[in-house]
Amino acid sequence: MNGSKHFSPSELACKCGCGTGQMDPDFLELLELFRCKYGKPMVVSSAYRCADYNDEVSSTGRNGPHTTGKAIDIRCYGPETLELFKALPDGVQGIGVKQTGPYAKRFIHIDTLNNPNRPWSWGYE
Repeated sequence: MNGSKHFSPSELACKCGCGTGQMDPDFLELLELFRCKYGKPMVVSSAYRCADYNDEVSSTGRNGPHTTGKAIDIRCYGPETLELFKALPDGVQGIGVKQTGPYAKRFIHIDTLNNPNRPWSWGYE
């Protein structure tokens, strides 16, 4: 498991309890730039996911973005969401937005997947 100055290994680890959490070093560096530009703490909703857990919680199955260590969901809502968008660093290739339902379940997703069909953005129901 790895962490950084502003993100501990435990908050980046898979939430299923398996203890895995190997974030991509380049993504972790980008995440630090994002945090420093934002200037405030960020609450991690989900970062690394093992294949089993990702298959359980995501439509992307066993090979989704979170299984690569190149994706993170940051909990946010309201004006904070726009502030986070303004702080996004260059290099982000995917942006997902969930701003409906209970506040504790709202977030933005960012990733750096290298894919010929990227960059792109989407909303969650």
